[in-house]
Amino acid sequence: MEIICLDLEGVLVPEIWINVAQRTGIEALRATTRDVPDYDTLMRQRLGILETHGLTLADIQGVSEAMGPLDGAREFLDGLRQRYQVVILSDTFYEFAEPLMRRLDWPTLFCHRLKVDGDNRIVDYALRMPDHKAAAVRAFKGLNFKVLAAGDSYNDTAMLTEADTGILFQAPDRVIKEFPEFPVTWDYDELGQQFALAAPATETAIHESPQPVMGVS
Repeated sequence: MEIICLDLEGVLVPEIWINVAQRTGIEALRATTRDVPDYDTLMRQRLGILETHGLTLADIQGVSEAMGPLDGAREFLDGLRQRYQVVILSDTFYEFAEPLMRRLDWPTLFCHRLKVDGDNRIVDYALRMPDHKAAAVRAFKGLNFKVLAAGDSYNDTAMLTEADTGILFQAPDRVIKEFPEFPVTWDYDELGQQFALAAPATETAIHESPQPVMGVS
């Protein structure tokens, strides 16, 4: 059986931090894992900016509450879930993602947690585990799943490498150039076609009646 692992931001929803930058006017918050390969460096940069400008968890939650999925994302995800097992592997935080998960009809999400003080300030973050996307893919393969994966950023490339089939979705030029081994897709139709090519028998297998086993009625 196949399982699909998707990144969240940039694949199904807009980048939360970019939306925070647009709302607050703090241009430095536009940096994402598309720009900074090292996740800890990026998060330390973000935490410093939040502290400098006095932004709290509630400020960022207000931004994510006002956001919605990318155009066509809900329909694309609903279609995938009819044919495959689907898990979202993201480096976002549960504290940010809840409104977006609600609008996507609560898909399974593996991500991280924030550490917040009594004044609602984000003081640190806790990874679920290092390199959790690739680790999740390895675990699924250990459970005898064929894993198809799609993402758009540097922090997705280990997941794509570990998967049986890894696909870039609307990735920036620098990521495409550095990882030419991955096919590149630009819309949900193309991405769905790549998944179908990688697992062409999935839909038929789900809907066909099981064949009788010799000697069993």
